[in-house]
Amino acid sequence: MIRPLSILTLLVLAWATGLPRLDAAPPETAAELGTGRAELVPVPTLGGKQFWGDELLFQQWRIQRNAMTGQCRLIDPNDLRHASGTLDECRNKLDEIKRLRQLPPMDGRAVIVLHGLNRSRRSMDKLCAYLREKGGYTVFNVTYPSTRRSVDDHAQSLGRIIENLDGIDEINLVGHSLGNIVIRRWLFDQLDPATGRLRDARVKRLVMLGPPNHGSSIAAAFGENRAFGAVEGESARELGVGWAVLESKLATGPIEFGIIAGGRGDGDGFNPALPGDDDGVVTVATARLDGAADFLVVPVLHSFLMKDDKVIEQTLRFLRTGRFAAGEAK
Repeated sequence: MIRPLSILTLLVLAWATGLPRLDAAPPETAAELGTGRAELVPVPTLGGKQFWGDELLFQQWRIQRNAMTGQCRLIDPNDLRHASGTLDECRNKLDEIKRLRQLPPMDGRAVIVLHGLNRSRRSMDKLCAYLREKGGYTVFNVTYPSTRRSVDDHAQSLGRIIENLDGIDEINLVGHSLGNIVIRRWLFDQLDPATGRLRDARVKRLVMLGPPNHGSSIAAAFGENRAFGAVEGESARELGVGWAVLESKLATGPIEFGIIAGGRGDGDGFNPALPGDDDGVVTVATARLDGAADFLVVPVLHSFLMKDDKVIEQTLRFLRTGRFAAGEAK
């Protein structure tokens, strides 16, 4: 339970620690969305970070779908749009580009990274660069419209991304905050009820950063508040008043997973509105989950976990070994 504070205080505390931050731009205009075409000259996108989500990734090319219109677009590693229209139209354009540019097929070990609520993939750039440069992984930094669709929707998009990673031999995952719940929702659908195994045998390890593994007491406190719902969307509601339904559809499967939680280590935490130790948004108790291979608490606020050097180093260590550094875990 959240300690009794005023709604205004809760709003200020939550905003300061990153929960209701709106990292978004207006949706694309009708002119940019177009009616289904390949661009003669690639053109810049107009943002819309909370309205576009990845549906298919090839190297650093991505096909995205607009959460409001269903329209798709093909963008290159520099965020220039090469085509728009249906998913098939964008896939056809990508296949043409692969052929004309003689792009090599994907292979090797990959890490899929998912950001948290109200964020974009840019918030995970530092972590991704480290995993790519120091770990030698092919890194797919996924973006999804966290405030505009449900966790089920996000998990289905993640599934389509993974299904189309042709040539990749091993898949690992890293999530921040809500990203972990999206991953766990996808894992639930991946479990074979007859064997208890994952249908995609390539999946190996998962690192969770600040995961609300038992729901969000801040989201629950706002309940059905219309202003909160308009800003944070369906996924935030599911973390609060809708948690009982959502939790029944989450799993970790047989894969190895480790958890890094933020906390001061003093039993009080960063946020006086939350019980026990916390990172300002998620309590240490809420981050814990049975079955974890390792658990680590670091003195870092929720919004900065994925940017912290120690957290980044420990994430790579777990992906490599299945454990955090000896003597670090709590």
